[in-house]
Amino acid sequence: MDDKTSLALIQSVIDSQKDLIVLFQGDEPISINKAFKRFVSTSSVEQYKAEFGSFVDNFVPHPSYFHKEKMASKENWFEAILKLDEIDRVVSMMTSDYEPHAFSVDIQSSIEDYKIVTFTDITQTLIKRIMIENNANMDVQSGAFAKKYFLQISRSYQDAAVFSEKIIGAILIEASLADGSNISSSQDNLSAFSNHFKNNIRQDDMWIRWQENAFLLIFLVDSMTNAEKMLEKLRNLGNTLGIKDINCRFSLKTQNENETIKEFILRIEE
Repeated sequence: MDDKTSLALIQSVIDSQKDLIVLFQGDEPISINKAFKRFVSTSSVEQYKAEFGSFVDNFVPHPSYFHKEKMASKENWFEAILKLDEIDRVVSMMTSDYEPHAFSVDIQSSIEDYKIVTFTDITQTLIKRIMIENNANMDVQSGAFAKKYFLQISRSYQDAAVFSEKIIGAILIEASLADGSNISSSQDNLSAFSNHFKNNIRQDDMWIRWQENAFLLIFLVDSMTNAEKMLEKLRNLGNTLGIKDINCRFSLKTQNENETIKEFILRIEE
């Protein structure tokens, strides 16, 4: 089998994969799969090299991920990233629309001078990795995240917002019963109330037991308009609670430009 046939077979295999795959000879990319072409809106590896230049230059210099500035002098990026623990082999690259994505990197180099590099998009799992669900992180009564846990990981949540170029929204929901008793006085009411909202939010949103009779929804959003749509969604959910004699009060806040997560939390507390 000649080299041309071998490359054609490899191309066929990598084109069938949903991950972004690049075949390198030495430091030069010689083949990219269909998923990679779609990501950068290019038709061929030749066009990619002409438009984007050196491959490593396309890693966004984000402080949390691997990029050119983290390499030693005269070191190639393969050597540099392989020195990291597997969980830290993460890069950021931009789509043709300048939307940042995060990728875990796997490098296979079983054939001398050739490397197959797989970039697996982990953008949507960034927040999920932050929010590892275990009993220590949850409020046992309601099944929501504990306030203490959110305060512990709030800086990481802020990092996720910066990475995805979004702002943090917060909707506080205060519940009261007509007879003046606390919603937490009835375990059934508390669980039903919490689950009603928790089961109708996005997977990346955080549903938090904020106070005895108050819950906080923390979410990422790209505009005030869409934050208000989220508020309206929660109000509609409040109208379909199915719990007798319970009232809900909703309040929305979004993070201001240059406002730290600590300052934002203090404003929520007000």
